[in-house]
Amino acid sequence: MKNINKNTVLMNLMRGRTFFVLLVLVIFFAAKSPAFLTVSSIISVMRHVALYGILGIGMTYVIITGGIDLSVGSVVGLTGMIAGGLIFQGLTILPLGITIYFNVPTIVVISLALGAIIGLINGFIITKFDVAPFIATLGMMNVARGLAMLRSNGATYQNIAGYEELGNTGFHKIGGSLGIIPNVVLIFAAIALIASVILKFTPLGWHIFSVGGNANASRLSGVKVQKVTTLVYMFSGVCAAVVGLITSAQLTAANPSSGDGWEMNAISAVVLGGTSMSGGVGTIGGTIIGAFVIGVINDGMIMIGVSEFWQKVIKGIIIVLAVIIDQFQAKLHARMALMQQSQEMNA
Repeated sequence: MKNINKNTVLMNLMRGRTFFVLLVLVIFFAAKSPAFLTVSSIISVMRHVALYGILGIGMTYVIITGGIDLSVGSVVGLTGMIAGGLIFQGLTILPLGITIYFNVPTIVVISLALGAIIGLINGFIITKFDVAPFIATLGMMNVARGLAMLRSNGATYQNIAGYEELGNTGFHKIGGSLGIIPNVVLIFAAIALIASVILKFTPLGWHIFSVGGNANASRLSGVKVQKVTTLVYMFSGVCAAVVGLITSAQLTAANPSSGDGWEMNAISAVVLGGTSMSGGVGTIGGTIIGAFVIGVINDGMIMIGVSEFWQKVIKGIIIVLAVIIDQFQAKLHARMALMQQSQEMNA
């Protein structure tokens, strides 16, 4: 009984580890830089947290199923370039010799559809050809980044504010604010709420956990494993497209390099939030806290003058430590289950 109590206390401490780390980081950076807790700094951190968080929410679904999506950073860049290109130069239909300019809502729909299609392709390759998610999405990462570069031969679309006479203005409002609250934070909150409700209270959510826990058993139980897997990759692609639109709208410019390396921020947020890389375990709330940790680390290190190279080293170490702790937590949970089962049998 004492061993079970000790393990229970240790398990509870580990579950709250990310919030504790966040608290320590805030105190540390606030002490190192008085400007860290100013209103402008907090808003800046919130913008970045929201971007990483949106990517992280899609990644949470994927990782719960036991997969991974390395293409999200490139999808951010590609969807931003597609949206920017449609505003800046429209869509030219060569056989007819005409150029069509779309309004902003239509451009948003096209961009989100592109993200969903990329996710669909990822899911199709993984489920139909039994390709490991790491390999499939690594390939798509390069394809999407290459297409983003090809869209403008590597150039940036500057000042994509649109043209009044063409009816495609207003794109910048996506990256604006409602009072002092950035729109990206509101979008993040809405996506987090919807994703959390789906994961906790719908059959799809239960199936996502089931697939990650044991895909073969889920299949025998009637769960459409291939369909569920494809849907989560589509959702991840849509989340990446949302971030691509917001990033371009905030800058009023589309750069093919946007989102470079952001897949690692998303994965870090998810793993720090307690989602198991083995699948079957995870929460949206945990990912949100993980996104705060990544956002605070990134902005905090910049504010105290840490080298960009050291930032990469530190974030890499954080990912490795998070995975190690995740594995330790999984083994502890399994040990507690065995001890509980043994006590019940002896009772």
